[in-house]
Amino acid sequence: MSKIAIIGATGRAGSQLLEEALRRGHSVVAIARNTAKLDVRPGVTVKQVDALDAEALQHAVSGSDVVISAAHFATLPASAVLDPVKKAGVKRLLVVGGAGSLLLPGGGRVIDSEGFPAEYKAEASAGAAFLDALRQEQELDWTFLSPSAEFVEAERTGTFRVGQDDLLVSSEGRSWISFADYAIALIDEVETPKHSRQRFTVGY
Repeated sequence: MSKIAIIGATGRAGSQLLEEALRRGHSVVAIARNTAKLDVRPGVTVKQVDALDAEALQHAVSGSDVVISAAHFATLPASAVLDPVKKAGVKRLLVVGGAGSLLLPGGGRVIDSEGFPAEYKAEASAGAAFLDALRQEQELDWTFLSPSAEFVEAERTGTFRVGQDDLLVSSEGRSWISFADYAIALIDEVETPKHSRQRFTVGY
């Protein structure tokens, strides 16, 4: 069993990752700026940390086997995560990615497509920049998991497809994944690494 530090443990993705990790018997260091939403329970160590405080984040993740960053890219750039994780001596970093940097069937990225929602542009651009930074990273064993275009609250089915750099679209023409099933895919990667120093994606 692993000790998994989750940055952004109160978010929609982070909270599902916490539940999935506990379900499988891992211990979790739940890191959040506001920990009021986090219950004290077996297997969880709660740490109230502003992730932009590099020294505090380094101490919070120290001793973990794996760090998962589930924070928003627009508020937490790659440098704010990579340096503290490396200084803490943690070798593996998994990142809750975005769909914006995935590739479309005709070529080009989702974020660059006509009609991409303006309100998501800043976050998607920051996510693409984070992935670019990881691809330059020499020390960490990293993985970046992009969800499908729609990242939604829905049931945990345990059934989904795995892809690499191309946006997954269902037979009905929809690109989507639930937070719960996404969490299964990412904790699977923690337990059985198949995408070391790669990005991959999940969808129905």
